[in-house]
Amino acid sequence: MFAAERRQLILEMVRANGAVSLRELARVVQTSEVTVRRDVRALEAEGLLDRRHGGAVLPGGFTRESGFPQKSHLATAEKTAIADLAANFVEEGEAIVVGAGTTTQELARRLARVPGLTVVTNSLLVAQALAHANRVEVVMTGGTLRGSNYALVGSGAEQSLQGLRVSRAFLSGSGLTAERGLSTSNMLSASVDRALVQAAAEVVVLADHTKLGTDTMFQTVPTDLITRLVTDEPPAHDDRAATELQALADQGVQIAVAGGSGGQGGDAVPARHQQQRRDVPLPAPRRGQIPGTPAGLRAASMLGEQSPGGERARVADLRRR
Repeated sequence: MFAAERRQLILEMVRANGAVSLRELARVVQTSEVTVRRDVRALEAEGLLDRRHGGAVLPGGFTRESGFPQKSHLATAEKTAIADLAANFVEEGEAIVVGAGTTTQELARRLARVPGLTVVTNSLLVAQALAHANRVEVVMTGGTLRGSNYALVGSGAEQSLQGLRVSRAFLSGSGLTAERGLSTSNMLSASVDRALVQAAAEVVVLADHTKLGTDTMFQTVPTDLITRLVTDEPPAHDDRAATELQALADQGVQIAVAGGSGGQGGDAVPARHQQQRRDVPLPAPRRGQIPGTPAGLRAASMLGEQSPGGERARVADLRRR
């Protein structure tokens, strides 16, 4: 087991139990107490846990990560609207990567209708949603299964993504801020998401309004690498989400807003809000971004042709300005 994987497992045990002895940690990760003590010391230096005599405990302010059953019942109407809108940015014959998450799972269900699509994913849920799509090819990464979100993580997943190049990546996460970008509370998930980003010419983040302004431990995508955010319309009283949206737009992130009821749960999105969006022109190529895409893939400069409806005209008008 690599040190990063071992320390992530230690963190997950502490989060699940609140406090764990060094002896128990050493037994689970199958190493010596001396090595575990060194890992705990390193994690404490990062502020991820606190050492106690003979063990480790949760630091103040950090909470346990919600599992899939809890996440799947949060903001369901908003996730549906976001997935509906995000699917419009995928074209026939594209090659894309889709990360793990409940929102990306909703997106995958809609991608099953896109012919000639190739989807690379580390999510069992995304793969399952596309399993019976006759005209969609699904490529799964290797790695170790993380049961809490049904995702493949670890060095195997990251290595399988080396040398890959696709048109865009669709990712979700635990929080999104203009200052740090997309983040998650799991170290191994963050590492795989970063590898997915490296494989894509564009990055599309799917995040409902409850994640806007929330900052979690591990950064996955810095703001300057996010091409587009697909989100729902924040409630009128949610000043934090609205402020964060404006700050993201000011930093060059293109914002697409799918209208919704604004509350958590619910079965439908009001018709008067469906498919609304506020778009900001694509930013200039980011530092370290490879210009252009391989043959057969759509370049970022062709976004106007990819967008549905009258968006092409709006983008052209903004460029003339």
